[in-house]
Amino acid sequence: MAAVAVTAAAALLVAGQAASAMPAGGPSGHGGSKGSAKPFLGPLHTVNTVASTIPRNKDVNPYGTVVIQKSTGRLRSGNVLVSNFNNAANLQGTGTTLVQVDPKKRTTRLFAQINPKRLPGACPGGVGLTTALSVLPGGWVVVGSLPTADGSSATAQAGCLIVLDNRGKVRETFSGKGINGPWDMTATSRGNRSDLFVTNVLNGTVAGGGAVVNQGTVLRISLQLRGDRPPVRVATTTIGSGFAQKTDPAALVIGPTGVGLRGKTLYVADSVENRITAIPNALDRRTSAGTGRVVTTDQNLNGPLGLAIAPNGNILTVNSGDGNIVETTPRGAQVAVRTLDSSGTPPGAGALFGLAVATCPDRVYYVDDASNSLNVLSRP
Repeated sequence: MAAVAVTAAAALLVAGQAASAMPAGGPSGHGGSKGSAKPFLGPLHTVNTVASTIPRNKDVNPYGTVVIQKSTGRLRSGNVLVSNFNNAANLQGTGTTLVQVDPKKRTTRLFAQINPKRLPGACPGGVGLTTALSVLPGGWVVVGSLPTADGSSATAQAGCLIVLDNRGKVRETFSGKGINGPWDMTATSRGNRSDLFVTNVLNGTVAGGGAVVNQGTVLRISLQLRGDRPPVRVATTTIGSGFAQKTDPAALVIGPTGVGLRGKTLYVADSVENRITAIPNALDRRTSAGTGRVVTTDQNLNGPLGLAIAPNGNILTVNSGDGNIVETTPRGAQVAVRTLDSSGTPPGAGALFGLAVATCPDRVYYVDDASNSLNVLSRP
């Protein structure tokens, strides 16, 4: 069984965009700057299991979720890439595998199993794959690692971002310069540049011993793409800071989780404070916006984790406390709620993490930790 309570976040694909990035001018839907009062979730009522996310080594606790845009190497367009956070013994922060799920065939195959002892660069603590997962042009896969030695928060270390090529081979790591427990990520690419937006949840958290520590951050990590050669990190900027975070016996860490880019605004699921905030000018700003502007709080939110931007410009979040998905306009109106997981006590507790939106037809893929599966919310 997966750990019960709050843990990770989201990734997204909209009309072929990698991760939760939107074009710089905004989403392709009709929501405009206000989003849309007509919910994207409106016609979506049916939940089905696509496939198990457990690979041969029995890793569990699926976290990161991203739809693959373009076939390249071993990546196949339309398939869903998923990262696992726990090993076969269900120890958090020890999962080492990425699996690729084919929604049409309902099959799962291993994309990569990462050996912590054979990393080509620094990754303090080893490997424990989080929800920070994106696929960049050329099929470069970037995944976060927040590792532990024994599944407990007391042994959690800074980790890194691990870069794999399109055949699943680890080529480099990014560590330091503010990377400290990378928990979630989204990305956008323009020409030969990609920007990663990464939440970090270990700044002073372990030392806090379960007390709330307001040191969570959001980094913008700018990369230069170089074709068949691994990307190069050219800049790291802290664009968000002061987010509440804490260790938790069941959840390992609770802190800023899902992120989604809409135009130049980055939306953040502030899990501890039970709200969604917005960081303006996320693509260009050179200083921290703190925790940003509060978009919405409470009401239907119940420990928001994963976050994604729908094609109509609205914000989708999944709750750790009740297994629901909530749709919110950029102006803060919560316009739709659907139940994705009703198992457990309370229903859906700690089951929902990464989610990814796809269109033609409209649907939402999400991982369910209670069943270790990839599921889909779609039309009847």
